[in-house]
Amino acid sequence: LWGNIRANRGIRQAMKLFVGLGNPGAKYARNRHNIGFMALDEIASDHGFSPWKSKFQAQICEGTLGGIKVLLLKPQTFMNLSGQSVGEALRFYKLGSDDVTVLHDELDLAPGKCRVKQGGGHAGHNGLRSIHSHIGADYGRVRLGVGHPGHKDAVAGYVLRDFPKADEAWLDDLLRGISDGAAALAAGDGGKFMNAVSLRVAPPRSSTGSKAPVKKQTSGQKAAGLPPSAASVQNTATTTPENSTADAAPASSPAPDSRSALEKLVDKFK
Repeated sequence: LWGNIRANRGIRQAMKLFVGLGNPGAKYARNRHNIGFMALDEIASDHGFSPWKSKFQAQICEGTLGGIKVLLLKPQTFMNLSGQSVGEALRFYKLGSDDVTVLHDELDLAPGKCRVKQGGGHAGHNGLRSIHSHIGADYGRVRLGVGHPGHKDAVAGYVLRDFPKADEAWLDDLLRGISDGAAALAAGDGGKFMNAVSLRVAPPRSSTGSKAPVKKQTSGQKAAGLPPSAASVQNTATTTPENSTADAAPASSPAPDSRSALEKLVDKFK
């Protein structure tokens, strides 16, 4: 019995809680404010998590990431009351706030940018403000940039509008990157997580891309002691009035010898 209790405690201590913020209902599903929900949906789909079910005033599902048990939670309380749902789950599983990572929209980051952060303020985000009031400020965050409308009075309308079609490409890359790095996030390796995201949103250029052809030295370039690159610059120099005449003038040739054979013989013995 005591062995089972210790085992259960070990499982609970190893569990991580990923919280995605958003508003419930189909009308909000593609809103900028719901990017946290979208990120959890991508993780659940890619990593074979259990079906979503209702609990803790939320939609939840379970799975493992890199051998770590992870609970995904999407509060269904509307954004401003998200902390109620998060607090219930935290108390039930006897987790600490440092076991929680919240994925949310971030106005102060350009669209497609992603940053990880541990602890700190809520920066006026109503979902984070609610979570602060229920579990404190020591939880982790994944800040997902959606850009800023430019004026604070336009913020509410901006985050409650759907992502435009022009944003679909970077949004898909960002969500895939988050899913790729989810195991690192569960393990607390923020650097590895960010690398996974970067490989999706800003992949390195292919090493098999086309390269400029290598120019060979001509015999004249070798004689002048010029490398191929310098020689090519010399050969492709812009023609100017000063050098065009010199370049175009042929080398002078000796005048033909019009002397007769006898004259040549006489001249030889002069």
